[in-house]
Order: sequence, then structure tokens, then C-alpha cells
Amino acid sequence: MDKEFIKREFIAGLTTFMTMSYIIFVQPAVLSAAGMDFGAVTMATILSSAIATILMGVLARYPIALAPAMGENFFFAYTICLGMGVPWDKALGIVFISGVLFVILTLVRAREAVINGVPENIKKAISTGIGLLITFIGLQWSGVIGKSPSTGVTLGNLHTPYVLTFLIGFLITVVLYIKKVKGALLLGIIGGALAGIPLGVVKFSGFVSVPPSIAPTFMKMDVLGVLRWKYITPIVVLFLLDFFDTVGTLIGVGSHAGFIKDGKLPRAKQALLADSIGTVAGAMLGTSTVTSYIESATGVSAGGRTGLTAIFTALFFLLSMFFYPVVKAIGGGFTSGNITYYPVIAPALVMVGVLMMKGVKDIEWDKLEEALPAFLVIVGIPFTYSISDGMAWGFISYPLVKVFSGKYREVHPVMWVLFGVFLLKYILVK
Repeated sequence: MDKEFIKREFIAGLTTFMTMSYIIFVQPAVLSAAGMDFGAVTMATILSSAIATILMGVLARYPIALAPAMGENFFFAYTICLGMGVPWDKALGIVFISGVLFVILTLVRAREAVINGVPENIKKAISTGIGLLITFIGLQWSGVIGKSPSTGVTLGNLHTPYVLTFLIGFLITVVLYIKKVKGALLLGIIGGALAGIPLGVVKFSGFVSVPPSIAPTFMKMDVLGVLRWKYITPIVVLFLLDFFDTVGTLIGVGSHAGFIKDGKLPRAKQALLADSIGTVAGAMLGTSTVTSYIESATGVSAGGRTGLTAIFTALFFLLSMFFYPVVKAIGGGFTSGNITYYPVIAPALVMVGVLMMKGVKDIEWDKLEEALPAFLVIVGIPFTYSISDGMAWGFISYPLVKVFSGKYREVHPVMWVLFGVFLLKYILVK
């Protein structure tokens, strides 16, 4: 191979890894809230990211990397496990089934029906609502928002060392984003961690070690236990979230790289297959939904154009498993009283929330029959602390509003199916 070509793909792979490796710190913290082993989730996150990214590089030959998705991980931990009271092994079973469903629909080429079936306004609203929820949780993890016996939430104590750590990390992240520095989220996490050392919030116990055991989560998913009607809603939600994330990323990165030909992405089936298999593998290893990362666009900007970029990104993920002490120090949290805060990684959550807001401008606010269901999704997700319920409000209200406005012919059959699924959720599941 040409040395310049390899060098370019190597730099692109490193760039992509730098911009998305924050998930290595965030994912264990999120899933440990559901009772999962921190070290095992770290390993599952790294391995599933590497496996799925290698598949993308080999099968689809695209410079696109994959990892556990932001949004889906919070749905896993806070809606399914903490909200619905589902044990994490069953939650992994839900992830596994949603991944298998994704594989099947990819192989039978039914993806176009799903893509065309859900209105763009609803898709934008889902992303916005999840962004608000992630931001809210990030502010809670930082200590900026605290609990109040009268109002539920209130402003926290801004003079604590963990809030100060968050503010420093967030400021660093914002400045780096304004300066368009690649890897701003990761560098913000590192900056916050360094600031937290003298404040007593972060304590390092080393940098390199033998990787932790994955045994606590490996092949622990309970698939048979979730083959019940009451689990159909979270299965559908995870499938839809993964599907829309993947399609949106493939189109976005594909357009940026010039891969789109005559409005279509070549080898789209292989790309979707790599993504869906990644989710199945992730569930088997012990982590939430794996999906394509829009941060891959940074690698494309650095010159990445082939699957070799993805291969290099995967190798960097595998290398990171030997730096577990750093992951534990940064993502392990700081306990004050009986509450554990995560001020080092909270800035990344808030910034991700900011980035997920951009879709709200594309919603057709001047058309009430489009705006109302979208609005219900946006407010429903953070106000109910549930992605599932917020989506349900939109999927139920959309067909009804269209019928009452005399525009029922605009409702795609897929939306009627989702209307029935989410309506039965409220009727049958208590």
C-alpha cells in the first residue's frame, strides 16, 4: 500500500477515536446506575465498539466508527431499569432482540418503509427531547441541580468542589468547541479531571493495568425472560432509536465524504448490517445499543475515505482497555453524603444535549398538526424522565391530530402500527 495513504487513514482513525472516545468514560458510569459492574461495562463498551467498527470497515468499507449510543444508554439505565424496574440482564435481552429485529429488517430490505413511515418532525423531536433529558441528567450529576422536597428539583450548592470541577470542565469544553478543536469532549473531560485533583474530587491510582474482567456481564442477557407483551414497547423504542441514529449518521457522513450517488448510499445494506450486528454483539458482551457515530465526520475531514480508517479507530479502542485505572478515576464518580456525583463527565453530557438541539429549528412549527405531536415528544421525554413515554405521546397524538384535521391520508401505515403498539402499552401494561 502507498505510505501516504496509510498515514492519512491512520491520522483519520486517530481523529475519529479522539472525538468519540468520551463514551469509554461515560458508558460505565451510566450503566452502573442500573447496577451493572463498572469494569465489565468498560470492557463491553471497548470490545463492542471495536467489533462493530471493524465490521463496518470490512463489510461496508466506510470510514465510520461505532460505539454504544448516547440516548439509548440513558433509555437502558433510567427508563428500562430504574423507571420500569427491569433487571439489567433482562434489559440486555431487550437490546439483543432489538438488534436481531434490526438485522432481519436489514436483510429483507424493509428499511425504506421504516425510514419513510415516521415523519421528519417526529424524528427531530425525539432527538431534541433526548438531548434535554441528557442535559438534565448531566446537571444533576454535576450537582448544579439538586433535589427539593417541595418542587422536586432546585439549584444545587454552587460552592462545592464537585460543582466547581464541573464548571471548569464545561468551560474548557465550550472554549474548545468554539475553537473547533477536534476531540473537544475528550479534552474537556481530561481538563476537568486534572482540575478535580487539587479539589479532592478525582484520585488517580495509576494509569496502566491488566484489563478488568468482562465475566460479570458476558452472555448474561436474559432473552427468554423478555418474550412478553410488556416488553414490546422498549424493544420497539430501542430499534427505532438505533435505526434513525444509524440512517442519519450514514447519510450525514456519507454526504460529507462524497459517498452519496444519485441520492443513494452504496453498500447501505452492509453498513446497516454492521451496525445491527454490533448491537447484538454488544448485548452479548454486556452493554447497551451500539450505533454509528456522527463523530466519524471528523475522521473524514482529516482525509479518511476507506474502511482502513475504521480499522485504525477500532485498534485504538482495543488499546484503551489497558488504561482502566484512568477510566475508573474519571468515570467512577465522587461521593458526598449519600449521593454520588459525576462532575468530570457531566460536561460531556450537557454539551451532547446542546448538540442535539439543532434539529428543533427544522420542525414545522407553523403547522399545528405537525408541531403539536413534536412538542409533546420534546416535553414528554424530559418531564416524564422517560424516552419511551415521550415517544408514545408523539406516536399516539400524531395520527389522531391528522384524523381530526382531515389529513388522515398523510399518516403512513407504519405510524398506525406504532400508534397501536404505544396505545396498548398504556391500556394493558400497569
